Amino acid sequence: MLARRFAVAIGLLMALIASQMPEYVQQYRQRLGGAVDELKAIVADFDAEATRLSLDREQAFRRLEGNPDGLARSRGTDMRATVDREARLERQQQAFATSGPISQYAVFLEDLDPRVAERAYAAYSPAIPVTSSGIAAGLVGLLGGWSLTHLAIWPLRRRRQRAAATSA
Repeated sequence: MLARRFAVAIGLLMALIASQMPEYVQQYRQRLGGAVDELKAIVADFDAEATRLSLDREQAFRRLEGNPDGLARSRGTDMRATVDREARLERQQQAFATSGPISQYAVFLEDLDPRVAERAYAAYSPAIPVTSSGIAAGLVGLLGGWSLTHLAIWPLRRRRQRAAATSA
């Protein structure tokens, strides 16, 4: 009896946690859009600066990374990383745009950007799961928590049943 109540309590807790996932993913997507916009502006400024010096992007990288000045070398490495991150985040943004309500979680987890996720979490405010996606996520959490609890308690139950059968 106690095990059932415990399983229901764990299931409800997991439902509450899982029901917040749609809102967090939404807030992550909003932060992702802002990050992509800002990175595009930085990359565009870098490309414009390189063009003014009659260089393409790769030539500008090589010039900076080959510079004897440590600051310039560091700037070249940082800009290459910025360009790569912008491309990666833009791919994730496009994947979100073509994903469905359930597959968006795979897109989210597949290429999660830690900086965007951290900032989204810092600004996160819980939401009541009134959307179908929130209710579905809550039900999955409820079922998952309930099932995991029963699975974890199963060996104890079997031991108790064996003990009861041998003493009878």
